Amino acid sequence: MAANAASHINQGSLSAIFSSSNDPNSNKLEPILQCVQVKPIASQPGAPERFRVVFSDIINFVQSMLATQANGVVQEGKLVKGCFVRLKSFQANQVKGKRIIIVLDLEVLEELGSCEKIGEPKALDPKPDDGQPQSTTTMTAGGFYGNKPAAQPQQQQQQQSLSSRPNTNSSSHANIYPIEALSPYAHKWTIKARCTNKSEIKTWHNKNGEGKLFSVNLLDESGEIKATGFNDQCDALYEIFQEGRVYYVSAPCRVQLAKKQFTNLANDYELSFERDTQVEKAEEQDGVPQVRFNFTSIGDLQTVEKDTTIDTIGILKEIGETSQITSKTTSKPYDKRDLTLVDNTGFSVRLTIWGNTATNFDVMPDSVVAFKGVKVSDFNGRSLSLLSSGSMSIDPDIDDAHKLKGWYDAQGRNDTFTSHAGMAGGMTAAGGRGDPLKTILQIKEENLGMGETTDYFTTKATIVYVKQDNVSYPACLSEGCNKKVVETDPGQWRCERCDKTHPKPEHRYIMSINVSDHTGQIWLSCFDDVGRMVMGMSADQMMELKENDDKAAGDAFQDANSKTWIFKCRAKMDNFQDQQRVRYQVSGAAPLNYANECSKLTELIKLYSMS
Repeated sequence: MAANAASHINQGSLSAIFSSSNDPNSNKLEPILQCVQVKPIASQPGAPERFRVVFSDIINFVQSMLATQANGVVQEGKLVKGCFVRLKSFQANQVKGKRIIIVLDLEVLEELGSCEKIGEPKALDPKPDDGQPQSTTTMTAGGFYGNKPAAQPQQQQQQQSLSSRPNTNSSSHANIYPIEALSPYAHKWTIKARCTNKSEIKTWHNKNGEGKLFSVNLLDESGEIKATGFNDQCDALYEIFQEGRVYYVSAPCRVQLAKKQFTNLANDYELSFERDTQVEKAEEQDGVPQVRFNFTSIGDLQTVEKDTTIDTIGILKEIGETSQITSKTTSKPYDKRDLTLVDNTGFSVRLTIWGNTATNFDVMPDSVVAFKGVKVSDFNGRSLSLLSSGSMSIDPDIDDAHKLKGWYDAQGRNDTFTSHAGMAGGMTAAGGRGDPLKTILQIKEENLGMGETTDYFTTKATIVYVKQDNVSYPACLSEGCNKKVVETDPGQWRCERCDKTHPKPEHRYIMSINVSDHTGQIWLSCFDDVGRMVMGMSADQMMELKENDDKAAGDAFQDANSKTWIFKCRAKMDNFQDQQRVRYQVSGAAPLNYANECSKLTELIKLYSMS
């Protein structure tokens, strides 16, 4: 096996890569190498997992680092010690005198299997005199190195052919660093990156003086990093950067640990522009990706912890008016606008945008909007807020957007969506008010609703029966009214409250449902929002169904049975036909979140001792 695999390895290719590192074609080679070590790299909390890998071409070995987009080969158990790989995309760099490869993409050659280290490769280090690679360091018996065997003529020929490729790039930016290779130890570098976001200029005043700053997010194939310009650098660079354009950024430029509270990027580091930092607009705009998203669906927001920063994408269903609030801390006014997004999970969510983004918002309803860098809040169940460092893309040319638009045009326009506002989903015990989770037996035994005040609770129960009589009422069409209207003449529906007559009413649910759990049964009263969720259609649609197709209406009621929901309820004493009784009114409902339910069951199981 080892002999067969060795014949596939491009011996001498590592030295050739670094010998021609100024050649733009050098990273187009796809050498076959053996992986002789894989280790995780310690990173800051919340940062993505990173891996250090050592590759060998039998003659030499070199330290490598996987870009985060290549982590899958380790996490899936494919990239292991002794296996063979083809490097498909990479960057060769020198950091503090050490040769290192940043691997952007690789293929594990599973057909070659794996085996013990082949040969006795030596470390690839630069000569002290000319900076060219030389094999000097020998590994101990505890590692995987020994003496270097004499190079065979065939190996020398392979190395010569790899290193003699012509340099076809006359640009002064031939040796480009990947963003993921940047660290405080790298001093001479140039990155080629796209500006995906540019903030407004911000000013500050404190006891130490005053100043101004702006920041940009820079993206290349390997990752994304935030860069900030202060005072003079703010004046010099602010107008140069334009969102969507590609730039060369060259040191000197300070690389420092990222302040996680001020960025939505996963990079451990961030940049600070200095007086001599060079920023040049790139003539070639290709070869650099557009904005990179890591979407969380609207339906999955209940599984996301409060204050987490995410990316999301949805159809713009509603656009609120611009309003203004005053900050409690600074007493300054802020413009805001609320948007409603929906997606194919059947959920909707409110997302707030701020400042100039809110006042200048000019997007047509039903557009696909992708947001990068939104903060998750638990206000009214779940809501979102676009951070100042975040951005939005209208109808982006990406697969997620095309799929979402296709679903919406095909069926989503007519769907009914479950709002995260006021939902009981995502509760460890209950909804946004902290309402306790109760079984039906507990509700009855604790006499909830029998006191002088209203009791609030949440229960997880399954619908066993929906009362079909008086399932809805005809309501006034005036905004905010919803009072019952009376048909005075055909096509004349009178609302006494509004003193108006409408040609038709809007039917609204007033449903009674019987629900059950493992401890008992109980009747719950539901209004229109919950009724739409339970029935999967509006009350108008239900009434039309009952008038035109009795069987189809019966089937719809039957379909609502046997489904489990989390109901957010209030219990209060009520008078009915001169008799007092407790009425259980549903104020919100949510389908089961199976991830949350599994977590709860896991915690319950842990309470049981094996002894």
